[in-house]
Amino acid sequence: MKIYHGSKYIIEHPTVKGSDINNDYGPSFYMTKDLAAAKSWACKNNSVGLVNEYEINNASFARLKTLDLTNKDKYSVLNWMAILMHFRQLDSTFVKNNSLTLKWLEKYYIDVNEYDVIIGFRADDAYFRFPSRFVSNDLAFDDLEEAFLSGQLGIQYAFISERAIKLLSFKRVIECDEEYLGHYYSIVKKASKEFDELISRIKDPKKKYILDLMREENE
Repeated sequence: MKIYHGSKYIIEHPTVKGSDINNDYGPSFYMTKDLAAAKSWACKNNSVGLVNEYEINNASFARLKTLDLTNKDKYSVLNWMAILMHFRQLDSTFVKNNSLTLKWLEKYYIDVNEYDVIIGFRADDAYFRFPSRFVSNDLAFDDLEEAFLSGQLGIQYAFISERAIKLLSFKRVIECDEEYLGHYYSIVKKASKEFDELISRIKDPKKKYILDLMREENE
């Protein structure tokens, strides 16, 4: 399996050390199987970056303990949401105003430290507005689920354990073409447009919001 990491640097020996604890799934080495997405990420600061290509043996990967949050038959978007809210550095006002919904989400939290690899949706700053407005009861669960399960926002692989990272074999560096300059921000612009369209909709009484889900559990 080929997998990529967009960066400004050549990383022959990846590690979790130094990783931001407030990333989507905590301290991890984040990668993607989508080469174009890796190139976009590498060029996000309007400078041409590069992509580190790695390989991992399929049999070895199968032996790792993997949490695949994109498997909708086993997990809900709520599981992903709970993990995201656990690790993200949330604004104090946001936490205060949404203490009840955040507390309710905790029951869906899965301890990622029990796994080697997490496969899940991407939620950088451009996309974080989707889950945050859901927590604030401004975005329907149906719309949140549609946005993320469609795969438009991108899938990332978070290698959490050093055991998993050691199985990665560095293969080569791929230079990014200049056409990828600004590509990341065009994706952000598209996400912003989709977000604005969802938020501007009149609340549909047939759709469920987080407070509806909470009330159903208490009935």
